[in-house]
Amino acid sequence: MCSCTQVAITGRKQLNIVPDSVVNQMSFQNYQEFISRNKLSSNTAATQMVKKVGGRIQAAVEKYCRENNLSDRLQGYKWEFNLVEDPNVNAWAMPGGKVVVYTGLLDVAKNEDGLATVVGHEIAHVIARHGAEQMSQDLLLEFGGMALSEAMAQQPDKVKSIFLDSYKIGSQVGVMLPYSRTMELEADRMGLIFMAMAGYNPQEALNFWQRMSSGKQDSRLMELLSTHPADSRRIENIKTLMPEALSYYKK
Repeated sequence: MCSCTQVAITGRKQLNIVPDSVVNQMSFQNYQEFISRNKLSSNTAATQMVKKVGGRIQAAVEKYCRENNLSDRLQGYKWEFNLVEDPNVNAWAMPGGKVVVYTGLLDVAKNEDGLATVVGHEIAHVIARHGAEQMSQDLLLEFGGMALSEAMAQQPDKVKSIFLDSYKIGSQVGVMLPYSRTMELEADRMGLIFMAMAGYNPQEALNFWQRMSSGKQDSRLMELLSTHPADSRRIENIKTLMPEALSYYKK
């Protein structure tokens, strides 16, 4: 039942007992439920920006995986990028390529590069299987050695709740709700590489987080920033990652 996999780029070993096929199936189902309950933005220009940025990040991720023998991680993906009408500063990605951006995020993102910072980071969590890693830990705590199929049959609502919590779906806390510090650092690094490969300036990640820091008086950001690593620490870490990211960047 238990297995160890490796995180793309960093090589860190992780526990993962949830098959990609199962995670993708749950993702598609819960994504459709979310979309059916939430209003898509009627702002055509903003929606097209989200789809454009998402499409370029997608192409970069596919290229990176192809060049590093990781294409199996994208098996069964059905990419989709949507902008939903919601004032919360939020965005998230689900396995199988389902990505949602909230309209409230665009005020902070400001431009395509800022948006790419977020989309790259969120997709990085998925490619690194961070949600599956968190879900595996929670399933073992909740169900012990019970097979996943048995747990899904006996307590489907509990398994669904663990899935949604693991992928931070629909959270009202805000964009990039943190996983562990290790996972956040991995997603920062991978996200910078993905946005750079997509032709977006990774240095904009510094500007994005500085805008987040300066927006602390915005009520939408207060709770978000209280749950994240200190802005200064994250910014300093991103600075150390910048040379690597810039090596992938071509305007």
